[in-house]
Amino acid sequence: MSPITDWHFYAVAVPAVLLLGISKSGFGAGFGSLAVPLMAMVVTVPQAAAILMPVLLVMDLLGIAAFRKDFDRALLKFLLPWGLVGIVVGTLSFSLLRPQWVAGIVGVFTLLFLAQRLLFPPRADRPAPPRWAGALLSATSGFTSFVAHAGGPPINAYVIPLGLSPIRFTGTMAFFFFAINLAKWVPYGWLGLLDWRNLATSLVLLPLAPLGVWTGVRIARRIDQKLFYRFIYAGMALTGIKLVWDALGA
Repeated sequence: MSPITDWHFYAVAVPAVLLLGISKSGFGAGFGSLAVPLMAMVVTVPQAAAILMPVLLVMDLLGIAAFRKDFDRALLKFLLPWGLVGIVVGTLSFSLLRPQWVAGIVGVFTLLFLAQRLLFPPRADRPAPPRWAGALLSATSGFTSFVAHAGGPPINAYVIPLGLSPIRFTGTMAFFFFAINLAKWVPYGWLGLLDWRNLATSLVLLPLAPLGVWTGVRIARRIDQKLFYRFIYAGMALTGIKLVWDALGA
């Protein structure tokens, strides 16, 4: 099967994939959740998610290679099982949900989280978020990642208050989403979302993955921590607004 040939699709998909690569390896997926909503301007949300699956996997492999020594092993061991629980829930409920609605809920949650951080800035002596919140937000991340590739905001809401360095934050998120995206392949195939036309289109976009990841890695290794988190917040704000906007128009 031949790939999508409509130039309108690539006019949106190329910048979306580059943004995804830079975000995943440079800002812990802060802007990455915008990729599917952007591509949904020219294809359906499930098709956009399916096209991005192979691209995401390659980006994740490049990311964990770049940050293989820079991640929080204990944090990852805690987060990952709950993220996989979210994938199971997403698989079982996929046919019952409209992806735009799920994404809209994620958008509202994201904006509320940012408002809370703005109105009540965290103190240096503030305790870390409770582990039950980490479990809940990790499961939510797995679920929303499966349904709408919007897993970044929920997990960020737990990990950001931990105050990790930019490298450690990005490295931990790279390993987390590598495992999450790898686990989505079987249920995506089972649900019939992976077809040859989508896979062929993924191959066309695949060369953009190393460019986006390379740019993001360079940013992550040079950026000041305060500026890093400001970019994370900006990415989450844009993502939240876009997801809510799309949900209202669904």
